[in-house]
Amino acid sequence: MMQEAQDFKDESDTLAAVLADAGDDAFATVTQFKSWTIEDVIGHLHIWNVAALMTLQDPDAFKQFIRDMMGAFKTGKSHVDVQYIWLDEHADGIRGKALFDAYCDYYPKLAAAYGEADPEHRVAWAGPDMTTRSKIIARQMETWSHGQEVFDILGQERADGDRSRNIAHLGVTTYGWTFRNRRQEPPAPKPFVQLTAPSGAIWEWNDPQADNVVRGSAVEFSQVVTQTRNIDDTALETVGDTARQWMEIAQCFAGGPETPPAKGTRSAVTS
Repeated sequence: MMQEAQDFKDESDTLAAVLADAGDDAFATVTQFKSWTIEDVIGHLHIWNVAALMTLQDPDAFKQFIRDMMGAFKTGKSHVDVQYIWLDEHADGIRGKALFDAYCDYYPKLAAAYGEADPEHRVAWAGPDMTTRSKIIARQMETWSHGQEVFDILGQERADGDRSRNIAHLGVTTYGWTFRNRRQEPPAPKPFVQLTAPSGAIWEWNDPQADNVVRGSAVEFSQVVTQTRNIDDTALETVGDTARQWMEIAQCFAGGPETPPAKGTRSAVTS
């Protein structure tokens, strides 16, 4: 199996495990992310997992899926609105525990299909085409980032493995995108990034520079670039104006520019 597909499955397994014993009431719990419920999170992950398998195995069906989605967005409907429309039309209107069960049944199929695919085969998506390797990393990133709000609201600490390198790498490689997405010229040079992995390994990117550095936990770096934490709610060290500016607006996911959460608004809930 392509390693990145296994990483996606492991990420999905980790999220599924924390909800394994949850009843329907738990899925109505409101998270700290845009007032989405846990049910909203699972529904969002599920339908885009379905879309990811479509684009690999049935490109024509994916084209229709994305036309329907984009058309709904243009009418002003939100991601949450359109996912429930899709679930009503294509999945018997499942909600709560039944939706979670469908999610758990589906993601292993997606992992297996991508695991057997040519890593360089290109597939369509809402934006530019991408390789299957990049696509399954993007699914891992979204599972990890939306999973964060689930772990946070349940007051649980996620056991992150070194598979999080995929997310950190995505964060580093979208440095230029973060600025161009805001119609800004990316400052040069790119900061040196030195992160400590969950295993204790040291990961590094870009040219070493004493005056232009992001340094610290790989997990916290991933939280910042996925906008699940404000930089000031982490122990990440930034040296130099460029490094600080980047971490204040970092965005490793596609779509229009999003504002990171305000300081103190995203954290694990404690009783």
